[in-house]
Amino acid sequence: MKTTLIGLTGGIGSGKSTAALLFEELGIEFVDADNIAREVVQPGERCLKQIHDHFGCQILHSDGSLNRSALREIIFQNPDERIWLESVTHPAIRKRLIQHIDSMKGTYALLVHPLLFETSQHTLCQYTIALNVPRSLQLDRVVARDNNSKTQVERILDTQLSNEDRCSRADFILENTGNSADLSVKVSMLHNKLITLLTRT
Repeated sequence: MKTTLIGLTGGIGSGKSTAALLFEELGIEFVDADNIAREVVQPGERCLKQIHDHFGCQILHSDGSLNRSALREIIFQNPDERIWLESVTHPAIRKRLIQHIDSMKGTYALLVHPLLFETSQHTLCQYTIALNVPRSLQLDRVVARDNNSKTQVERILDTQLSNEDRCSRADFILENTGNSADLSVKVSMLHNKLITLLTRT
């Protein structure tokens, strides 16, 4: 039986990685689009060559790897450059995601993606889950975690769907305003609900 794919999404700082690992503890495989996004811009990858050709050496470290902070500074100040970058990276990410998805097993598996709806990759999924976190809490988490300025985090959030829009499109919502123990209970309850839904006759 083919594994059912379920999308797990949320804005930056919403706790996607934590939630995915909690599902993994319950035996659920996942593929994380953020990890794939890092893979496709590694040295030797076609995407990195295209990005280098377009932006020049300013977006590379001395060892030839991508300088993410330099690139982020450019694209969040220039929406046209962000659109160009996404036109290069999104198809490559989607292709590699599908390769991973095809190898996954179990009653269901997760596609973890911050831009699940924005990139239309929810169309790969039978159901979708959105993590719901107030914007103010996202800001606090990301500023503390990544040592980014509040202004830069605001820019990133502005390129993503609002929590309200994301939750309105999702089939299931996980509230993540507490600690990881609280989220673990919610993940376990949702997992049981999904197993019942997917295995009923």
